[in-house]
Amino acid sequence: MKRKLLSAVIIAVLTLAASKPAAAQQRYIVRTTGGLNSVLNLCLSANCQVQGSLDGPIGQTYLVTTTTNILQALVGGVVNFLEALLGIQSIEPDRLLPMPLPPINNAPYGLTDTTPMNYFGTTVTHGYAAQPAGQIIRLTDAQKGFGVTGTGIVAVIDTGVDVNHPVLAKVLLPGYDFTRNQPGASEWLDWQNGTSCGSTSSQTSGAVQQESAAILDQESAAILDGPPCGAFGHGTMTSGVVHLVAPHASILPLKAFSSSGTGYLSNIIAALYYAVQHNANVVNMSFDLSAPSPALSQAVSHAYHANVVLVAAAGNENTSARVYPAALSGYVMGIASTTDWDARSSFSNYGSADVWIAAPGEYVISTFPGGGYAAASGTSFSSPLAAGTAALLLNAKSGLNQSQAASALSHGRLLTPDLNHGRLDAYQAISAWVNSSSSSSSTSSSSGSCFLLCL
Repeated sequence: MKRKLLSAVIIAVLTLAASKPAAAQQRYIVRTTGGLNSVLNLCLSANCQVQGSLDGPIGQTYLVTTTTNILQALVGGVVNFLEALLGIQSIEPDRLLPMPLPPINNAPYGLTDTTPMNYFGTTVTHGYAAQPAGQIIRLTDAQKGFGVTGTGIVAVIDTGVDVNHPVLAKVLLPGYDFTRNQPGASEWLDWQNGTSCGSTSSQTSGAVQQESAAILDQESAAILDGPPCGAFGHGTMTSGVVHLVAPHASILPLKAFSSSGTGYLSNIIAALYYAVQHNANVVNMSFDLSAPSPALSQAVSHAYHANVVLVAAAGNENTSARVYPAALSGYVMGIASTTDWDARSSFSNYGSADVWIAAPGEYVISTFPGGGYAAASGTSFSSPLAAGTAALLLNAKSGLNQSQAASALSHGRLLTPDLNHGRLDAYQAISAWVNSSSSSSSTSSSSGSCFLLCL
C-alpha cells in the first residue's frame, strides 16, 4: 500500500517537473529513520541511485545521485509526506563549497627566523615556536604552568596534510580522503595524475576560511598565486597550528576539500561522523557555509552527544550574519580573528551568533607542504589555536565535553562586545577547567570503516 501511495506521489511530482529539461547528474543528501531500505525504495520511484552512507554504520544519512528533476521537486513540503511513508526526514542538494583564492602577502619577520630549536622532541624553527600568536594566548605559561602538552585526538577537516612533514609526521594518524573515498589524507595527491588541484568553476555559498598567505620559499609561493591551487597547504597549516599549541596531541587529518579549496557538503558530513567513530576528542573546522544544512546540523548534534569538542572558523566576511557550523551555538564554538594588538581583524566576522571567542589570526606561522613553513591570515588559523587549547584542557583534567570546554575557553581577555567572550587566554582557560567542580566521562561511539561507497 505504501509503495503504491509513494508511486502516486512521484507521478504527481513528475507531472510538475515534466516541463523542465533533464538536469546533469545531481547529488542529494537524504536523511532517514528507515535505514537503507527506505532510501532504496525512494530511489526506485524517483529514479535515483544510492551512492552510500555518510554516517557509516549508523545508516541514517545517505548520498544519492540522479539525472532527473524529481528529487529537486521533492525538496521541501513533500518530505513531510515521505517521512510518514518511508521515514525520510530531509532531502537537500549536496552543495560544492568553494573558497575565495587568497592574495600573497609579505612575510612577517618570524617566517624568516629559521633558527632550529627543539620543541617537545621535534626540531622546528624558532619563528614557528616563538611566534606572537602563541605569546598572545599565553601558550608557554599554560604549558609550563600546568605541565600540559596536549593529549587525545584532534581531527582536522580540511584539505589534507603533508603526511611526511618532519614537524607533524610523529603525531599524524592515517586519516581518510573523502574526496577520493580512500584511506589516507595527503595533500600531495591533488598534484598527481594531472589533476591540477581539482579546479572547479562552481560558485556557491561556503568557504574554507583563509584570508591571505605568504610562503617563505618563493617556488612554493607560486603554487598559491591564483587558481586552481589556492588552498594547497591549508590543511597542513591548520594542523601545524594545532601542533604548536598541543604538540603531544594526535592529529587525525580528514580530507574533505581539494587543494582548489572546494569540497562537497557530503564530504564534510561524512568526515564528522568518521571523526566520532574514530575516537576524536576535538574537531577543528576551518570553513563555513552561508546557509544551514539539516544533515550538517544532525552530524554536529551526533558529535556533541558523543562528547566531542567542536571548534569552527567564524568566517572572513566582516559581517555578523550567521555562518555554519559556527552559528550552531551550544554545539560548536565559533572563533573570530584578532590582530597582534588585540583588535578585531578587519576581515573577521563578529557578533554572538557566530563568535564564542576570538584568537590571533593574522600572519600566523605554521607548517607547509614540503617540510617548510608559511604565514597566513584568516579565521582558519584562529580556530586551531582554540582546538589545540581544548587538547590542553583534556590533558589537564579528563572528562571534557563541549559545554565544559566552552565554559573554560570563555575565560579570555575581554575586548569588545562583538567578540563575545573576548580573546583566547590558554592559561586562564586551563586554570578555570582545573579548578571547576564539574566533570563528565566521555562516551565513545562504535568504530566504523565504511563510508560513501559502502552499502
